[in-house]
Amino acid sequence: MRIPVLAVATLALLGCTPVISQRGYLPDPAAEASIKTGTDTKTSVQKLLGDPSTSATFSDDAWYYISSTERQVAFFDPTTTRRKILALHFDKDGKVVDVKHYGLKDGHVVAFETRTTPAKGRELTFLQQLFSATPGVPLGGVSGGIGGQNPGSNGP
Repeated sequence: MRIPVLAVATLALLGCTPVISQRGYLPDPAAEASIKTGTDTKTSVQKLLGDPSTSATFSDDAWYYISSTERQVAFFDPTTTRRKILALHFDKDGKVVDVKHYGLKDGHVVAFETRTTPAKGRELTFLQQLFSATPGVPLGGVSGGIGGQNPGSNGP
């Protein structure tokens, strides 16, 4: 009797073990230190560090090398525990003008809007969907959707 209980307890504890994920790529610190502002170009940087993780959105005057570490326990949302960003800025001739480092503390939290826009039509509950789900018969009987009304319209 003890062995099954111990096995279940062990499996439950193993399910709570955090999963650590390393994402992205940061170049070798020695190669990064060899970048000289005003002399290195996009081509020389690419040879030293490789392709960037991303570049500036509206122009190609900045390259970003991004690395992050995430921790996830069971089914919960992952939490970013470490982030490193190497930002290289270029002038119009393609030469490095600035090298910056950013971390997790430099990030900004974006507050997303949680309200939803109501849609016309009738929303069914789970039980209504379950009891009215007859194979081969449209929802609401004959045709025309829910109760003969087209969702999104003002009338039948």
